[in-house]
Amino acid sequence: MRKIIDIDEQIIPKLKLIAAIEDSSVKKVMEDAILWYIEQKEKEQIEAMSLDQKEDLGLLLLMQKANPSITISEEELFTSDKT
Repeated sequence: MRKIIDIDEQIIPKLKLIAAIEDSSVKKVMEDAILWYIEQKEKEQIEAMSLDQKEDLGLLLLMQKANPSITISEEELFTSDKT
């Protein structure tokens, strides 16, 4: 997806320099910077959460990974073998 954005004229030479040093493209440098920024903000939000909120988030992430096609009956759930 292409989007036109305005970038401060002073930033463009810096982006080009970083791209040359990294042997990359300006686009890739900008994408990497944005991804890094998002990751940092996510970490800040997680660190600011209470223990209960972190547990809820962990449960939500586990539920999203679960395979909904694998199910057991209610009877199996409550009558599991406890050996």
